[in-house]
Amino acid sequence: MSSYYKRLATVIAGVLPIVGVAALPSSAAEPAASAADMATSLRLSPTQYQLTMTDIFGDSVKVQGRFEPELRDQGMLAIGERTANITDSGLEAYDEIARDVASQVVDERHRAELIGCKPSSDTARDDQCARSFFTRVGPLLYRRPLKDDELQARVEAAGTEADRRHDFYAGVRLSLAAMIVSPDFLFRFRRMEPDPAHSGQERMNAYDKASEISYFLWNTAPDSELIDAAKSGQLYTQAGVAKQVNRLLASPRIADGVRGLFSDMLSFTDFDAVSKDPNFFPRYVPTIKEEAQEQTLRTIVDHVVVRHGDYRDLYTTPHTFLNKDLAALYAVPLVDAGANGAPQRWLPYTYPAGDPRAGLLAQASFTTLWSPSGRTSPTVRGKALRQNILCEKVPPPPGNVSFKFVEDTSNPQYKTTRDRLTAHRTEPMCAGCHKLTDPLGLALENFDSAGEFRTQENGVNIDASGDLSGKSFDGPQGLSQVVHDDPALVSCVAQRAFAFETGYMPPKDDPQWQQIQQKFAASHYDVLELLRQIALSNLSYSPPEQKMLSAANH
Repeated sequence: MSSYYKRLATVIAGVLPIVGVAALPSSAAEPAASAADMATSLRLSPTQYQLTMTDIFGDSVKVQGRFEPELRDQGMLAIGERTANITDSGLEAYDEIARDVASQVVDERHRAELIGCKPSSDTARDDQCARSFFTRVGPLLYRRPLKDDELQARVEAAGTEADRRHDFYAGVRLSLAAMIVSPDFLFRFRRMEPDPAHSGQERMNAYDKASEISYFLWNTAPDSELIDAAKSGQLYTQAGVAKQVNRLLASPRIADGVRGLFSDMLSFTDFDAVSKDPNFFPRYVPTIKEEAQEQTLRTIVDHVVVRHGDYRDLYTTPHTFLNKDLAALYAVPLVDAGANGAPQRWLPYTYPAGDPRAGLLAQASFTTLWSPSGRTSPTVRGKALRQNILCEKVPPPPGNVSFKFVEDTSNPQYKTTRDRLTAHRTEPMCAGCHKLTDPLGLALENFDSAGEFRTQENGVNIDASGDLSGKSFDGPQGLSQVVHDDPALVSCVAQRAFAFETGYMPPKDDPQWQQIQQKFAASHYDVLELLRQIALSNLSYSPPEQKMLSAANH
């Protein structure tokens, strides 16, 4: 590991001021985030990073490179973004991505539009043009106004490199890359300041509040109107925050925030490890992994944003979207789904009444994600349902447990998965956990590992009965209905939404949190109303050293 990356590691930890990429002079130093700032910070997710770059530089500038794996904590990547450390290899990856983005910004294809000024000479420094560029781009990257010394540092860094390389654009490229790899870009902070209206209390910095609202509702950086609201002090008032929250909720971009929340909640990043044997599942083509996620997200956005539907109905709704590949996987007719090499089209589709393939739990994004490569696993599916959708903990299996009955699908004595699990549960150490998971997962046995519907396994009719909280049901439809009716379903999505905004689980005993859930119920479980109430709340984050936000902060 080079000395640069070791130094950059301390920058990210908030110990040293950033000096930028390669070896910028000490005059380019910027103020470091304090240890307290870093303790309550949230690292941008890869999706947030990409959406932010697109907002700033346009969709023709691509974010290329591989981010290091994210950490899922208490079921949410958003919590992991607060608690994860950045490894040395992760820092190198951020640096490489930043360099590549900066190179695209200054290349001949983009420079005229994105730099916004033409230097007096391409082969020499031009502090005036560099200052104009960083004055415009700096606040977008840092999501706050640049201080005079920060702006001067960027201009000086660009000029020094331009002098060394005899290339104005090389200087801008280097200085811009330094900004993109800075903690001020990579992290969202929750900086507190004295509240002048309430002695002894603190309020969140208005620019940090703007970022919190925007990344929660749009999954990207605040736009100019939100930044202006922070600058004018509007975000220090309840009315000002409400005005901006309502504006963001009314925008089509709320779909990006809803997608971000449910992608995290449903663990879609785990699809990276999914594989199916094409010899057994020829309809599970390579594109299905992405298409299955897209189907579910389109279904959710349509139900939540367009229809303002009851959240619970997502688990029973017959309305969805399909393309040609998924229609083939599900064995349903779909007209005009793209043919003869034309791009596949997404078309709305409604299952007929009583069809067992209705609802989110029957979609390939759930049934295939939570299945091993060549067989189903009611235990894994049931665990995912309990943990991701109902927020119930399932203890891990004992370290010395044997899976011989479960994994041996060729044993003629146990022809069905239910048979194998029944034999497996005869081991005392296994029975307790399986009582939590298997009655749920077995109800989805009509879907094989690739998500295709079936009625038999090895020539034997599938028994898809089960129970949840003492309520018996039969098959995917029965499971979907009891999940729909379970009070844990709505409390779980509320917890996940709070964690998506803050990086913390909510304080469940707090009267404000209970009020949020009551308003969610009164709205007939309208998810957008839930997001509104969370964004408007003044609930404290969990650390004991973090003071309760004053009511005036909103």
